[in-house]
Amino acid sequence: MRSHSAIRYLRAMAVQKRSGPLDWEDLRVFVALARAGSLSAAARALKVSHATVGRRIAALEDTLGRTLFDRRADGYTLTADGAAVLELAAGMDERALAILRRTGQEAGLTGTVRLTAVEGYVERFLLPRLAEFHRRHPGINLEVLTDPRSLSLARREADVAVRLAQPKTGELVTRRLASLGYGVYAAPDGDTSAWVGLVDSYAHLPEAQWLARHAAGERVVLRVNTLLAQVSAAQAGFGKVLLPHWFAKDAGGLVAVLPPAPPPVREAWLLVHRDLKGVPRVRAVIDAVVAAFEAEQERLGPDDPHGGPVEE
Repeated sequence: MRSHSAIRYLRAMAVQKRSGPLDWEDLRVFVALARAGSLSAAARALKVSHATVGRRIAALEDTLGRTLFDRRADGYTLTADGAAVLELAAGMDERALAILRRTGQEAGLTGTVRLTAVEGYVERFLLPRLAEFHRRHPGINLEVLTDPRSLSLARREADVAVRLAQPKTGELVTRRLASLGYGVYAAPDGDTSAWVGLVDSYAHLPEAQWLARHAAGERVVLRVNTLLAQVSAAQAGFGKVLLPHWFAKDAGGLVAVLPPAPPPVREAWLLVHRDLKGVPRVRAVIDAVVAAFEAEQERLGPDDPHGGPVEE
């Protein structure tokens, strides 16, 4: 069903109730809650209070004369009527976001750009190298996000992303930024017979899979869920850890340890929605991120500190 038909259908529901006019903002909040599943998560995504989300949902249900959600202890679940409304409203939401992306091309080097990147890469790599960008473009406000989930560029949860994998689907423009070499590191007096690893929820990552294959039989004395925590644990002497070369060198207090097998090589990718790639302020951020990675290719690359390239 196309957007005009969707609007007519929703208006008809409102007319049956003989209530006030349909408010698009109520629908936008409805879509966010349907996707997030809780008032607090929807409020964070929309940057409003959870009370505002609740009020908007109540207003929409009153307008349509339908109960759209089952309120449960573990969150909000769509009713049958809610699922029908979401099927219509989600398409309208995507078109509205496309309009925002298109009209954003008229703006100059002012406004906000949301950049999301992997934790650790933001604090230790990107922010120090974006200081000059901030001085050159004082009219651009940056929001830098390290959300553990992959924020959606299509829904404008972020405008530009730096990720360690190339996406397979979506209307995204991608650019390879760099190959990222890894090595094994430990404190000079640390326990090199033990490992610091990642928690089980990150078992799908290449780093965790490499450790599972090549450190079998050795103790993993500590598991954490961030790159920064891995570094801190290694510096404290808990054990050895698999880290990007540049990150271990920047952190200091660590020495390279001979790995049991060639460490993995990962790739950093820049992602942007194709509707945003020509927006001047977004283009300026993209250029700054690309320049930061290009300037550090040698430090980021897969050279083994023990000599010779690491096999990919």
